[in-house]
Amino acid sequence: MDFELSDDQRAICEAVDQLLAQHAGAARAIELGAKVEYDAPLDAALAEAGFRDVARGEDTGPLEAALIVEAVARAGGVVALGAGALVGPGVRERELPGPLALASTSQPGPVRYAAHARTLLVLDGDDARVVALEAGEVKPVPSSYGYPMGDARGAGARLAGGDSLGAGSGERLSSWWRVALAVEAAGTMQAALDVTVDYLKERRQFGRSIGSFQAVQHRLAECAILVEGSRWLAYEAAFRGAPPELAATASAYALRAAAQVFRETHQLSGAIGYTREHDLHVWSMRLQALRLELGGVEAHCRAVFRARWGQA
Repeated sequence: MDFELSDDQRAICEAVDQLLAQHAGAARAIELGAKVEYDAPLDAALAEAGFRDVARGEDTGPLEAALIVEAVARAGGVVALGAGALVGPGVRERELPGPLALASTSQPGPVRYAAHARTLLVLDGDDARVVALEAGEVKPVPSSYGYPMGDARGAGARLAGGDSLGAGSGERLSSWWRVALAVEAAGTMQAALDVTVDYLKERRQFGRSIGSFQAVQHRLAECAILVEGSRWLAYEAAFRGAPPELAATASAYALRAAAQVFRETHQLSGAIGYTREHDLHVWSMRLQALRLELGGVEAHCRAVFRARWGQA
């Protein structure tokens, strides 16, 4: 894999950034969070621009989709693009009605975007199933995690049914799910770090900006390295088609890094970083949600062992 983006990839990134500058951002995420709403206008704009179907393109694929998903996460977009643009195309050639939400029978509880989803991809051991949802079938759940959540158990017995995606579908779903988590975590961490750096440039102590102190710079540099490592592991896993070991390695690394980035950005921001008036929470609380998904960091680490040595 080339570590330099191609001209086409740079053009895609510039185009999606321009769209997000108009439709997303911290203020929009805070507004939607207060209402527990999904950003349907942003979802429609991404679909109209063709960004949701990039993974299925003739000249594009999962890597370009990962670039778009990362950009949306970095902009605080409240849309299920990780599931729709990466996971869905990875497990099924035919497009699934969106928004798309991801659930696992081994981890009951609130599911990101489930209350607004039209389709639920359910991981059930070695099997993956597609469940069509009716409007209002999944009840919204109040959450401080920055995502609209829904209690998928509210859909009842139909979640035990649905259409199976066939042999090996469970592994495909879990692998692409891990890639999407790693990509979203990378974009979310980058935004949290950017907000923190901007604050540290402005906040002054002892007659100089806090960001000028070497001890602070060391901590920021370590966070930057973690974000960069997470980004390229996620890109590689997407580029190679989400092989189980690479996908699990990317998610394990990114979500372990997310814990440190969460801790450092809040500590370096001081008291204001723990308030709703400061934008940091838009991304830092999402890191907490991503870290818990699909069994958490320990489950991702066990998946690395299973893929490499056949046992956890």
